[in-house]
Amino acid sequence: MRTKVLATFAAMLVVVAAPSAGSAKSRGRMTPATQLQAALLTQINNFRGSHGLTRLRVSPALTTAANGHSAQMARLGYFSHSSASGASFSQRIAQLYPARGFRSWSVGENLVWGGPDIGAARALRLWLSSPPHRANLLSPRWREIGLGAVHSTSAPGVYGRRPATIVTADFGARSR
Repeated sequence: MRTKVLATFAAMLVVVAAPSAGSAKSRGRMTPATQLQAALLTQINNFRGSHGLTRLRVSPALTTAANGHSAQMARLGYFSHSSASGASFSQRIAQLYPARGFRSWSVGENLVWGGPDIGAARALRLWLSSPPHRANLLSPRWREIGLGAVHSTSAPGVYGRRPATIVTADFGARSR
């Protein structure tokens, strides 16, 4: 059977200002924000449930993709759906969440970053205020999700060597 590939892209990037801290010469420490990931999953599934949509299951493959992307953005100081190599988000995700062997395959992605204290409710509100991100959250197509959140004490590049928390939500659906 022919594999049908659909990629949904949230074109708008959501950014929240981070407070100024640290010196430009300092090297930031990066840590996973697992409590944020868990709280955000609950917020997303509650939101979807309130709109009559199915709850999303956590996919280890999508979680690995999301964690890797958030960490790469924090380490290299950029904020984009594309990877540092220029690969699109669907190409990046397909390496860990492959289409091979499935009749249909579809992925989407939401990104947000903010100060170190950005919480799940705030991240969700920011996504809901952006039509492309809101569409991803309300899409009945999605069955699985991976969330990756990292906190850097001094993120370079677009983060201005300030503390930043970067969140990637990768959505997916595959059927045989």
